[in-house]
Amino acid sequence: MTDEDSPADPLAWETTSRSVAYECPGFEIAHEDVRLPDGTETDFDYLVDDPAVVLLAFTPDGDVVLVEEWRQAVGRVNRGLPAGGVEDEDANLAAAAHRELTEETGYEADSVEKFAEFEPTNGVADAVHHYFLAEGCRPTGEQDLDFNESIRVTTQSYDDLLAAVRDGEIRDGRTALGVLNHELG
Repeated sequence: MTDEDSPADPLAWETTSRSVAYECPGFEIAHEDVRLPDGTETDFDYLVDDPAVVLLAFTPDGDVVLVEEWRQAVGRVNRGLPAGGVEDEDANLAAAAHRELTEETGYEADSVEKFAEFEPTNGVADAVHHYFLAEGCRPTGEQDLDFNESIRVTTQSYDDLLAAVRDGEIRDGRTALGVLNHELG
């Protein structure tokens, strides 16, 4: 049986029309008119976001490469894992992971391996984050930041990073999810 042959899930909403309500570099807001399972017609807006890669990047000494970045939405510097959007020129997700690590941190990895995939905010966004373990990371080049990125690179022992996540010192959900998933794996 194919997806087309499967009966629709009784919880599914029917999209009757779709438009882009707002567009800017990096994302857009979609506006959809929908019909709910009980026949009610309403609308729904959500963030349309390209897939992203998130890197748990280890140096040869076992430290984790982190970025400290200004986050305007919360008005503070955020410490977390390097991450960024998949671009059209990326051959695959692993290539995007290598590129993003180098662009954001100036580090290059000997290897990257995908270990998880999550929809971090699927109630309000269609974003999918692909998590990669990067090993053998060494500072080999310069950062190549986007015009709207303010990033400082740092490293921390994995045990201290894990403790910072457990203690709530690291509030970045993308980082906490990656570290805790890795720890449980």
